[in-house]
Amino acid sequence: MEQTALKKGDVIELTVTDFADKDRCFGRLDCGISVMVTGMLAPGDRVKALIRKVKQRYIDASAVEVTMSSPDRVEPVCSYFGVCGGCKLMHISYEAQLRYKRKKVIDDLVHIGGFTDPPVHPVLPARHSCHYRNKVELSCSSIRYLMPEELSQEELSRSRDFGLGFHAPGNYEKVIDIDYCYLANEPMNSAVRLTREFALANRLAPYAVKAHAGFLRNLVLRTSEYTGRLMVNIVTSWHDRELMARYADMLVAALPDQDLTVVNNVTTKKNTVATGEQEFVVYGEGALTERLGELDFRVSANSFFQTNSSQAAVLYAEILKVAGIRPDDTVYDLYCGTGTITLYLARHCRMAAGLEVVESSLSDAAKNADLNGITNAVFFQTDLKDFHAMLQKLENYDAPGVIVTDPPRAGMHPKALETMLKLGARTIVYVSCNPSNLARDGKEISRYGYRLVSVQPVDMFPHTVHVESVACFERIDHY
Repeated sequence: MEQTALKKGDVIELTVTDFADKDRCFGRLDCGISVMVTGMLAPGDRVKALIRKVKQRYIDASAVEVTMSSPDRVEPVCSYFGVCGGCKLMHISYEAQLRYKRKKVIDDLVHIGGFTDPPVHPVLPARHSCHYRNKVELSCSSIRYLMPEELSQEELSRSRDFGLGFHAPGNYEKVIDIDYCYLANEPMNSAVRLTREFALANRLAPYAVKAHAGFLRNLVLRTSEYTGRLMVNIVTSWHDRELMARYADMLVAALPDQDLTVVNNVTTKKNTVATGEQEFVVYGEGALTERLGELDFRVSANSFFQTNSSQAAVLYAEILKVAGIRPDDTVYDLYCGTGTITLYLARHCRMAAGLEVVESSLSDAAKNADLNGITNAVFFQTDLKDFHAMLQKLENYDAPGVIVTDPPRAGMHPKALETMLKLGARTIVYVSCNPSNLARDGKEISRYGYRLVSVQPVDMFPHTVHVESVACFERIDHY
């Protein structure tokens, strides 16, 4: 069949061979024409798909039927799979997920970075593939997303006007009313159920995004793997002291054996971001303590902290392993956030300097240094794009022997990358949550006289498409 003979609305049949971007999969027709197909598919699936667009280089289609299942397919345990956008790979065996994630890292390094046979190790698996998140953020909306089976029902078992859960993919207004999340632990799921019951019993108005009205906006749950404490952070449009006291009393009574703290963040902003301009500690200490390796970290309601505690320890151990830190080294940690990596490495070098632009994160970093009695770590607020400003901040410290950079998902700004490379460290450890940007930035690092020595993917988020990588670059003249 020629591509010119195909048109929108035709049904085609193909075998899926790989994952692609934007939640799509890739395959070819028997005649060789490339197809990008959407749907909850797995490489190895044979599918019928409906053509949406015929483009010059490929066909855009959506799956309508899986006629033969991939051997990697498993039955998802979650009833919201395919509707909630959180666990896009739950229909694929965990062993296969790890293979696919490694392949993604390799493919991006080859096709985007131009690396030949990149030294990518097998992915380090998570200890637990479910119930691993230490933070879950839910939204409350006045428009509940109807599940597919509800669309044909004349009477609904729950109100259309209240939803507490996760936004449907691509929809900022509607919320899927979640009863249970397999990425959260049991105390978190209990808190979701109890909060919904309390909100409905007390007729708390859910937030309406377009009208910018309503009381209950978000529920953010955090837990410590180290202590077991649960933090319940209820985000509202205003503070009602008496109501929040009753809410906390309800949680304490319903969870009598649970170490618990309750906080109320209040925001008046016209957005769905689950942080407040004010915070009220309603019950307990208002913070958690988490342990990574031999270090303790205080985590408040709005602090950034790795959302998989056990895998964060694996990740940091890998950073230390490949960095080759010497006792007399000065180590720079770029995008240091609350200083977790800086402090983890400080015990192995003469001086560790954490660099960050967000002032509140640096305040948490300094507190964490004090908490652990670490005196050879310093933190500076600086714009990494400004080389001269950075040098002024660090003029009293030695040039770095090792640089660790853990940039946001978008990767490093070109000027920040240039600044880092001017520092001339013998080793650069690039920690990436986005393989394509690791490949892009890694290509530039290599142009400046560095060699890619190793890449160790770490699975921080089972059942999702995300993969963390620790890439080690060594300056060639140090070989």
